[in-house]
Amino acid sequence: MSSKSSGSSAFYARLALGLLVVVYISSFVDRQIIAVLGTQIRSALDLSNTQIGVLYGPAFSWIYAIIGLFMGRLADRYSRKYIILTGLIIWSLMTFASGFASSLAFLIGARFFVGISQAALSPAVYSMLADYFKPEKRATVFSIYASGIFIGVGLSFLIGGSVATNYDWRVALKVVGLPGIGIALAGLFLLKEPKRTVKTSGEEVLNFFSVLIYIIRKKTVRYHLAGFSLLAMSGYTILAFISTVLNDEFNAPELISSYGWFMILTGAGVNISGYIADRLAANYGAEKRFVMGIFAALAGLPFYVVGFHSNDLMLAFILIGTGNVLASSYNGVAAALIQYFVKPDMRGMAGAVYLFVISIVGFGIGPPVTGWLIDHYFQPSQALLIVFSLTGIFATLFFLLAMRSYKEDVEE
Repeated sequence: MSSKSSGSSAFYARLALGLLVVVYISSFVDRQIIAVLGTQIRSALDLSNTQIGVLYGPAFSWIYAIIGLFMGRLADRYSRKYIILTGLIIWSLMTFASGFASSLAFLIGARFFVGISQAALSPAVYSMLADYFKPEKRATVFSIYASGIFIGVGLSFLIGGSVATNYDWRVALKVVGLPGIGIALAGLFLLKEPKRTVKTSGEEVLNFFSVLIYIIRKKTVRYHLAGFSLLAMSGYTILAFISTVLNDEFNAPELISSYGWFMILTGAGVNISGYIADRLAANYGAEKRFVMGIFAALAGLPFYVVGFHSNDLMLAFILIGTGNVLASSYNGVAAALIQYFVKPDMRGMAGAVYLFVISIVGFGIGPPVTGWLIDHYFQPSQALLIVFSLTGIFATLFFLLAMRSYKEDVEE
């Protein structure tokens, strides 16, 4: 390949990465907006914290996780470009439609379809990025993609929260839903299907359950999924109830939209974490990428503890936000790591398995259980600290085990 051709290919790979990050940002704006508007929705529809937790978590995550497994296999066989763009159009329309909701049932129905359509995204993207970039760059590249999570969450707070404050939650849902249609049109013209590393047609397509068994039979993969799903539980729980903490405990609903700035900062933290993970792997061994998981599990805890117990509103706000930034830095590394334990024609499925587990455990269990604890036993900050402490400690143990078994399970 000529240097000119190689340079053009590298440029387009970066362009595609940038566009996919924008799509991911859109997905998390629409995914997170329910929690940002949670206190307003709770008041308008006379809901409990448990019901808000169910609407934010299981109403989305369970169908998202289940459908995602099949989407992962589709991504290994069919056009990833059109899988991604179709999903983008559907979840944008469903978020817009949520702005007309007058009942919990309506919101759950729309949220259900948001979950189905967003299940199409990341398995296809993980597969595309693995074909666009070399293995030694994956933690960095996947972390750039994962930064879209927190830019999207941040924008949902900044834009959705501000619109809700000045108008209401229904208007906010409509405002954040519409941009996805324009992004889909841009993707139609700019996004190209990359050449697959391994062809996946005819007899070369592996049986769905054979691939699933191949992936989860590896000890390191099981430790990876256990550890990162616990971190996801912690992450989704703070995102589900930070509005409740600020509104109910600190009596500061005006700070809810400003919390988005910490999420934007987390996007930078995810990129830094991915870069450090690749440097640790190059200098000390590939298994040391799991060190960044341990960092995320433990580094935020002191900030949460002091922040939740502070009587100074702004100090508490800054400390809680900082803890969130540190605790959420693992996302890109987690998605990249699982790709090292599968064959090239299993990448979409590997991404889907990862998303399935973190969605069921992190998104599907964390918010409703925490909401139930708040409704019946604890103040919001107390319930959150219990969840953060337990998940952080056990995740650390799983990552230490994963580092020990890494070399016997790695494919590359």
